[in-house]
Amino acid sequence: MTKKCAKNLRGKPENGKTIGMSFIAPSLSLTDLDSRARDVFKDIVESYLETGQPVGSRTLSQKNRGKTGLSPASIRNTMADLADLGLLSSAHISAGRTPTHKGLRMFVDGLLELGELSSNERTSIEKQMSGNDRHIDTVLENASNALAGLAGGAGLVLTPAQSGTLRHVEFVGLDGGQALAVMVYEDGHVENRIMSLPSGLIPAALDQAGNFLSARLKGKRLTETRADILKEIKSGQAELDKTAGELVKLGIASWSGQDNSAKNRNLIVRGRAQLLDNADVQTDLERVRLLFEDLERKEELIALLDEAEAAEGVKIFIGSENPLFSLSGSSVVVAPYRGSDQKIIGAVGVIGPTRLNYARVIPLVDYTAGMIGRLLQPNK
Repeated sequence: MTKKCAKNLRGKPENGKTIGMSFIAPSLSLTDLDSRARDVFKDIVESYLETGQPVGSRTLSQKNRGKTGLSPASIRNTMADLADLGLLSSAHISAGRTPTHKGLRMFVDGLLELGELSSNERTSIEKQMSGNDRHIDTVLENASNALAGLAGGAGLVLTPAQSGTLRHVEFVGLDGGQALAVMVYEDGHVENRIMSLPSGLIPAALDQAGNFLSARLKGKRLTETRADILKEIKSGQAELDKTAGELVKLGIASWSGQDNSAKNRNLIVRGRAQLLDNADVQTDLERVRLLFEDLERKEELIALLDEAEAAEGVKIFIGSENPLFSLSGSSVVVAPYRGSDQKIIGAVGVIGPTRLNYARVIPLVDYTAGMIGRLLQPNK
């Protein structure tokens, strides 16, 4: 299997999308370690990610006998130095060592070797995601399920903000001086919002306002036409009753203010059971319980995934680097995906323990993000 160092991966993988690893850089770098410390550190982290268990000097010496020629005492001294640098920790002085979140960050940034997806893994993702139903909701549900099944963590998908092109707008009068604004998008999605009515508005003005907006928004995004619509109303060129004009302005103000809010986005989470299946009964169950609590904090998790949309490629959040995971000690590997117009519209990823198999999860997330983009293209 061909492998690439994560820090230097800037090539074009199978999906044609450049991977740009985006990380929070630690104050310490690999250049601060000599070759012995670097080798010992790499072996410890790889062993920990594989087993989830602390790594002792004797175990490391036996595993690498003939490779480094280092005695358990030499390895032990090096491990102590790495601990002093904040890269390793242990429950007590005689216990084996585990990487800290700071150590995992350094490893992922500079020493991690990424594997390429096997043909079976690519086929599995494509099979789960490809089908006759190309509606965006179905594609994203399938993506979350596919990642949960392959990555050993829970699959996350942040849906697009509903700011796509519109087909129809309608206002329905309700009791109590309110109206239901119905927005029908070109992709078939329907969004309903309750809003207050201007005083003195007559029922006919509801139809007038809806017809006015439908004519100007059909096939367009609200963000593209908002200024022109408001200008038309202000100049008096719009053939609208005064109260109908006020209703249009209230509606536009309400919709524009929520386009990028967490309330206007959905978070799809699949595979929570995977986290329990992979948990060590003695040490991990409390962490998983805390992670489940993190997953319920929708707005904060959406805000975290929103950060990933600013990156061009895979982004990784490790443990305490983000306040959301300060208690559960979890990691998120996430990548943005693009819509039919090639603009970034959402994010897809995996959440799990900090000892995720990063070498496998990173290409899985990247490939899935690219697959979503391909499936959302017209005539694909």
